[in-house]
Amino acid sequence: MSKAPVGLFYGSSTCYTEIVADKICDILTDEVVDVYNITDESMLTAENYDFLIMGIPTWDYGELQEDWEEIWDELDLVNFKGRKVALYGLGDQVGYPEWFLDAMGYLHFKLVKLGAQPVGYWPNEGYDFEASKALTPDQKYFVGLALDDENQFDQTEERLAKWCDQIMREFALIH
Repeated sequence: MSKAPVGLFYGSSTCYTEIVADKICDILTDEVVDVYNITDESMLTAENYDFLIMGIPTWDYGELQEDWEEIWDELDLVNFKGRKVALYGLGDQVGYPEWFLDAMGYLHFKLVKLGAQPVGYWPNEGYDFEASKALTPDQKYFVGLALDDENQFDQTEERLAKWCDQIMREFALIH
């Protein structure tokens, strides 16, 4: 059984999404967040939490990372109704400008369809890309924290700190 109020689930091939999960845990502390690699933990574990964070990188031409692809259908078995979910995504806006963070957009769409309440939308200012399926309909926000450790590594720490504060307020875990 969980000990923290927030469950963080991530998939990672190159360890960057995992490193971000660890940084989030450092910021929020392990008293607030339990961290799970989706290759080692069933997504049904998410039902133990009212507040969720999910980390997903986008691969190549807007594709799901392989760990997420493996458990994609398992998400349909999880009761997300009433659960607040914040997403963070990693992508390469220079190498893949037409598909920047598309996987985060796919995950957002699926979770909303399953009844999750999204939080953690992030302004798209300061990014340079052509298209993204991870944008809100008004195109002003990403559906989660947008990170590009290939081209904007120097901004990751500050973005993480601001976003963690934002989602804790949106989770109503701080005022």
